[in-house]
Amino acid sequence: MFPAHPTIKEVDLKKIFTIVLGFVMTAAMADGVDQRQILPMNEMQRNHLLSEMRMLLTGTGAILEALAQDDRAAAARHARSLGTDMPHKMEGHMDNILPEQFMQLGMAMHQAFDRIAQDAESGKDTKHTLQQLSETLGRCTACHATYQISTGRQLAGQGSQKNHGEHGAHSHTY
Repeated sequence: MFPAHPTIKEVDLKKIFTIVLGFVMTAAMADGVDQRQILPMNEMQRNHLLSEMRMLLTGTGAILEALAQDDRAAAARHARSLGTDMPHKMEGHMDNILPEQFMQLGMAMHQAFDRIAQDAESGKDTKHTLQQLSETLGRCTACHATYQISTGRQLAGQGSQKNHGEHGAHSHTY
């Protein structure tokens, strides 16, 4: 997947990403209470949404691997698979359940993957594609910082939001 000996740039990017993610998560949990908006779902809906998120994460990894190999065609192919034609997209199945802002973030993310594919196919350099990918991942971060998934069992059992770290036995918040 990645070279056996990462370059200094790869190590630096990993460190920077880890630090930024730490700041985002620390800010989101600063007062100890999860302030994110709850998305109430049943288990099937939750599993469907998380399955799509895992496909997006796996596809993003494939794009990064293709870029590391300087294979723009593969990067474009992987990006296109995450775009607006992504199979099994949840937008058509759960649009009456999820808030409009959530749906807009999701659609903007799929459209961003379409642009990544178009630009990679048109010969834009790797740096450009990495910048686009960074901006796209920013949408993921914004969504995760804004929303949490909660199943009906959790909502019935909690009565109110619990402090971070006090999740019950059936807690599935993300």
